[in-house]
Amino acid sequence: MDELRYLQGYGERVLSQVRALIDSGRLQQMLRDRYSAGHEVRDDKALFEYVVDIKERYMRKADPLNKVIYDNKLHVVKHALGTHTAISRVHGGRLKAAREIRIATLFRDAPAEFLEMIAVHELAHLKHREHDKSFYQLCAHMSADYHQLEFDLRLYLTQLDIQARSGKDAT
Repeated sequence: MDELRYLQGYGERVLSQVRALIDSGRLQQMLRDRYSAGHEVRDDKALFEYVVDIKERYMRKADPLNKVIYDNKLHVVKHALGTHTAISRVHGGRLKAAREIRIATLFRDAPAEFLEMIAVHELAHLKHREHDKSFYQLCAHMSADYHQLEFDLRLYLTQLDIQARSGKDAT
């Protein structure tokens, strides 16, 4: 298993810095120092309210969300930390779309900033389906530190993998 699989696409300089943090055993402490606060968004109702609040602040004109839940079937292994869907159904004589966001249960125990980052990411997909420049501009508009949070989330996932392989607690 590649120890840096979440960091594919980053340059060798960045990867060597991450390897140095891992080899010295400082990655976990660095993440703890930077992201110590948890969050109170523990259940699906609170998650729905949390995501809708972000949507209302930044994407008021976007279509409403019908469902936002933690999903224990989403796994990092399948490269999905969250999903967004629009299910179209015929209702009477009209076509209605039910928009859902599902967020991996991993974020229930993750630092608050990572929950915000994944919520922002999935909300941006309501407007932009592809990961293109306009998608990332919208993410950065909703969360000024989006790019740093995305990178640090990759470090967090790397640390969770290291801990899982060594049999230690994942915190």
